[in-house]
Amino acid sequence: MKIIVKFLKTFLLLELVKGMALTGRHFFARKITVQFPEEKTPQGFRFRGLHALRRYDNGEERCIGCKLCEAVCPALAINIETEERADGTRRTTRYDIDLVKCIFCGLCEESCPVDAIVETRILEYHGEKRSDLYYTKSMLLAVGEKHEKQISKDRASDSRYR
Repeated sequence: MKIIVKFLKTFLLLELVKGMALTGRHFFARKITVQFPEEKTPQGFRFRGLHALRRYDNGEERCIGCKLCEAVCPALAINIETEERADGTRRTTRYDIDLVKCIFCGLCEESCPVDAIVETRILEYHGEKRSDLYYTKSMLLAVGEKHEKQISKDRASDSRYR
C-alpha cells in the first residue's frame, strides 16, 4: 500500500502542486517591497551610520586626544595621533577611520568623554575603491558640520545624554 501511495505522489507531482499553491497565495497578496531611493523605511534614532567628528559652538573641535575610541575599537579601524598645544591641552593631529574595517558597533561613540566622535544616521555613502572609505580628520569634521542639527536632535532625544 505504501508503495502505491508513494508512486501516486511521485506520478501526480504532489510537491510541485503544493509549491505552486503556496506561490499562488503569495502572488496575490499585498506587496511590502520598498522602492528605496524614492521611499525610505523608518529609522530608529540610535541607528549607527557614517562617523562624524563634532565641534563646540565656538568652532573648536571637541576631540581631546584621549585615544579611548582607538583603544576600545575591536576592529582596530581608528588611528589617532596627538600633540600638545601651546596652552598645554592635547589635540589630535591625525584622526582616521577605515570604514572597510569598521563594524559599526558604537563603542567609539560610547567611550568618548566629550562626545566628539558620533555615528550619524547617514547610510547612503559608498566608495568605488578601498581608499574612498578611509575617512580622515578633515572629512569627519566636514560630515559633523554638515549634519550637526540632526546629531544634536538625536542627542537631545536619547535619554543616555540627558
